[in-house]
Amino acid sequence: MTMSTERPGERRESGAAGRGGELFAAASERLRRVTPFDAAAWFGTDPTTVLPISPLRVENIEPVHCEGYWRREYGSEDILLFRDVARSRSGGGTLGLATGGFPGRSLRYREFMRPQGYGDNLRAAFRIGERTWGVVDLFRDSGRPPFTERDVRQVTAMGPELALGLAELAIATTEDAPPTVTEAPGTALFDESGQIISLDTHAERWLDELTGPRWDRPQSPLPMATVQSVVARARSVAAGHDPGPAAARLRGGSGRWLVVHASCLRSPAGEPGPVAVVLEPANSAQIAPIIVEAYCLTPREQQITQCVARGLPTADIAAELHLSAHTVRHHLKAIFAKFGVTSRGELVAKLFAEHYGPLMHAPDADLEHVYG
Repeated sequence: MTMSTERPGERRESGAAGRGGELFAAASERLRRVTPFDAAAWFGTDPTTVLPISPLRVENIEPVHCEGYWRREYGSEDILLFRDVARSRSGGGTLGLATGGFPGRSLRYREFMRPQGYGDNLRAAFRIGERTWGVVDLFRDSGRPPFTERDVRQVTAMGPELALGLAELAIATTEDAPPTVTEAPGTALFDESGQIISLDTHAERWLDELTGPRWDRPQSPLPMATVQSVVARARSVAAGHDPGPAAARLRGGSGRWLVVHASCLRSPAGEPGPVAVVLEPANSAQIAPIIVEAYCLTPREQQITQCVARGLPTADIAAELHLSAHTVRHHLKAIFAKFGVTSRGELVAKLFAEHYGPLMHAPDADLEHVYG
């Protein structure tokens, strides 16, 4: 499949999917004014694994490239991978600069960019502290000048604002979210090309929850991007290229959190087989860490918040954590500010009523792990 021939003034957008797609739409429009580009892919990410989650936005990239995109990302030791960008000091870089002006050293350039007429690629991570809440992949035609260090600074300067917006989406409540009940996990099998070869009715139900009823239409690239990235990572883990995990916490269209796990199967003789994907509702232990990350609590603040949730007074918190009462009160003030509350009661109500309440009333709730 080839790239669209439209240019910025008349571009065809592949779509903006997932809650908060307008966040990336606004960022794209603003960025074009200072750092022109010809195609782009914007992804929210799980802050623990840097795997893509919603929201997603793809501009001027055809759907057929999706499977190869994630295969290269997790199945090769390419240059300027998202995980490396996320860990880098600057949080961004360009393929031209990273290869010393020889982009042909990159598999991404050889297999995707050069055939589509792209000359350079800029990648950046949107971070809060050490956690990455989103990434962007920008491409520029070979007829344009390559991206510069100034371009990288322009993009990374947007990072903190976008990261905060993405973190807010993670903790946003949804009034029409379905009640948490015991529901069976679903299983699907993916072949080497990243296509579903079989699935059960439960998997079909969870795919509808994650992506809507268009997940099985190849002309729509966004719905299955997050699932395909987990599939690609599972193959990378099986090949010894990646330590894993091949799992992602995703928010469905209703606002409910789901978990997607993937693992490579093999025959009794050891031959590689399809990738098995399990989709199921997230439990409290799985989703609590991402909620805590979204509020940007420090490790000490997490400990104190857990003590408050247990009903401990300041003196007991100080004794348990070997702190002074004054230090505990100082941390509480910072915690209240981050949660937008003014008292312990409001803090507990916000945590349990808005975020953990539905999970804690679920049959699989594990209260010892609410704070991860």
